[in-house]
Amino acid sequence: MKKICLIYCHPNPDSLNAAIADAYERGAIAGGHSVRRLNLYEMEFDPSVVFTGAGKQQPLEPDLAAAQKTIAWAEHVVFVFPTWWGGVPARLKGFFDRTFLEEWAYRYEDPKSLLPKKLLAGRSAHLLYTMNTPPLLFQLVIGDPIWRSLKLGTLGFVGLAPVRRTVFGPVKKSTDAQRQRWLAAVEAGGRRGK
Repeated sequence: MKKICLIYCHPNPDSLNAAIADAYERGAIAGGHSVRRLNLYEMEFDPSVVFTGAGKQQPLEPDLAAAQKTIAWAEHVVFVFPTWWGGVPARLKGFFDRTFLEEWAYRYEDPKSLLPKKLLAGRSAHLLYTMNTPPLLFQLVIGDPIWRSLKLGTLGFVGLAPVRRTVFGPVKKSTDAQRQRWLAAVEAGGRRGK
């Protein structure tokens, strides 16, 4: 059984993303896994990095400090979010900017080294994201920058591996039957702790 941190980022509680997060959580709990959920739009934090002087960032709000503890506790981290303008929502990007900090998520131990020590190693991740573009077209035309950025530039940089993805789309043209199949697959994945 796994300890799972579920990070959900969508402002509409009636969205397909909310249903995906609920289905994953329901499946994971049914599979005997421990799940702690972070709803980014319910958390109170400034998504913008602000320097307060002497090169120091603003202190973490209590919700972000708690999020760091939850991620540190987890063995598997699942992200649920929509694709907006070819990328992740600003709130999710701000969450990464504010929480995945040096000395917490990574550390440069050797000043000559180009790469840091990955302090979040030992955890896997799964990205569950929606889009209105057909996923294959998104991949072929612009190369799915979400996948490259998060797998290599964010999650891989701090040690999360392997990183998997499941992309749902096109959402606006999907039928109720298609959405139900997606949700059933997500719930089954949650049951397996994937």
